[in-house]
Amino acid sequence: MFWTIPTLMTWARIAAIPLIVGVFYLPLEPATRNLVATVMFVVFAATDWLDGYLARKLNQVSAFGAFLDPVADKFLVCACVLVLVHLGRADVFVGLIIIGREIAISALREWMAQIGAAKSVAVHMIGKLKTTAQMVAIPFLLFDGMLFGVVNTHLWGVWLIWIAAVLTVWSMVYYLQKALPEIRAKVK
Repeated sequence: MFWTIPTLMTWARIAAIPLIVGVFYLPLEPATRNLVATVMFVVFAATDWLDGYLARKLNQVSAFGAFLDPVADKFLVCACVLVLVHLGRADVFVGLIIIGREIAISALREWMAQIGAAKSVAVHMIGKLKTTAQMVAIPFLLFDGMLFGVVNTHLWGVWLIWIAAVLTVWSMVYYLQKALPEIRAKVK
């Protein structure tokens, strides 16, 4: 199941990372770089929904795909957050919160799986809200201009990335609270 259509789409999200980062090193006008990076991010981020849909529709759901999908998402988000911090469009503190949470919750989920308690840290609505805020904030900050001459994407992106950071902490606390009883039971 390494080379199914859904899995290839997931691999494409990982392959997109150096392409999105590389756009900012091309000898293009800043507005052109911003637009190209934004379009690439939106297209590749959309494959997250599409690969899951196709996996179910084509009956190509696999354990490997279930593992790789969130890894690809986290790589894409973390890489773009680092680019935004580097460009001065996102605060370092936001980057540390988002990336630190991804590492901590990934480790927590791995530990919970090892002790047979993976369901205690299953994806919750607060995690989905966090992801939604990130997936809107990132392209707004990559674009970093006036959209349709009306929407100041930088201003909205800054607000949304901070909202995402708050939701990131909130979701981490939620998952840790859910895992704590299992951890206490296994540590004794």
